[in-house]
Amino acid sequence: MNAGGSRAERVAAARRVVLKVGSSSLTTAEGGIDPERVRRLVTVLADARGRGVELVLVSSGAIAAGLAPLGLPRRPRALPAQQAAAAVGQGLLVHRYTEELAGYGIVAGQVLLTADDVTRRSHYRNAHQTFAKLLELGVLPIVNENDTVATSEIKFGDNDRLAALVAHLVHADLLVLLSDVDGLYDGPPSAPGSRLVPEVALADDLAAVRVGKAGSAGLGTGGMRTKLDAARIATGAGIPVVLTSADRVGDVLAGQSVGTWFHGAGRRRPTRQLWLAHATEPKGVLLLDEGAVRAVTERRASLLAAGLTGATGSFAAGDPVDLSGPDGVPVARGLVNFDSDEVPSLVGKTSAVLRRELGAAYEREVVHRDDLVLLPAPTPPRRV
Repeated sequence: MNAGGSRAERVAAARRVVLKVGSSSLTTAEGGIDPERVRRLVTVLADARGRGVELVLVSSGAIAAGLAPLGLPRRPRALPAQQAAAAVGQGLLVHRYTEELAGYGIVAGQVLLTADDVTRRSHYRNAHQTFAKLLELGVLPIVNENDTVATSEIKFGDNDRLAALVAHLVHADLLVLLSDVDGLYDGPPSAPGSRLVPEVALADDLAAVRVGKAGSAGLGTGGMRTKLDAARIATGAGIPVVLTSADRVGDVLAGQSVGTWFHGAGRRRPTRQLWLAHATEPKGVLLLDEGAVRAVTERRASLLAAGLTGATGSFAAGDPVDLSGPDGVPVARGLVNFDSDEVPSLVGKTSAVLRRELGAAYEREVVHRDDLVLLPAPTPPRRV
């Protein structure tokens, strides 16, 4: 889709849209699915499909939908209990969508993903091909994180980030994030004097925003923080984002200026890099000398042991870690090739020394450049 044009023109030109809806927009306060809310959403989706728009729906609600049938009063904290609720609720959720969509002659297809599916090359290729075939066949994919099997190590953390990565995966023209508030505000939405921010034009503007942690009636995992993370991921890949409330979804898809519009300012990057930068928590920190910082940030080189001055944290080979300069400021994040207890024996040593002292297996990069993404320089925050 052409990057130019007004907001209304860009929405009108969007042929493929990823839409994310949260638990609070689909369920009752008690945790069950609200049939009327689902029905209203499906009506809007069917109308957009009738105009030729290809849709991918990323839908939360599986865990929330499983609470009432299991007699659970609130979302459980323990992972096994969450997985049990998801196992019960996912079927109920998709069944409801399937029934409602069938009334419009639309076939629904369930797609359950883990982080591996969009970050490991072979999984990514398979996921991309699956979505492409579903859309070619006229199916409306309904996507959720595979909560029944995902562990903390392979979870996206929330469906906002998942939706942004899916938008990248399917080459979407637009990402719509539906919330229980009607957009981004310059203060707490309920506070007197808080104003809606209609547009966020630059990545620097987005990086400067800081929000407090929030949830929705104890049913969701996100809040405004995760939606801004999702907007960073999508706009960083050139995909514009609209953030608004679920009851304005029809207005959004009609091109009306509701909610907050985030301009897609970047260009496509490998999804692995987007995931590293925005959807991972570092397990530790590798400390670099000035020369290694320049090599990584200016020459986009791999990190070699010769540039290491130390490490903190406990991590295993393959874990995400931050790379920090002498001032302690992280400049990059990457997947480390060594365990934390191996790093002290590597610090400051050339490949020749490592080969002689430890063997040829230790000549490899500490972090390969293909598994490394640069982080933006810190921006003074303004609280929202």
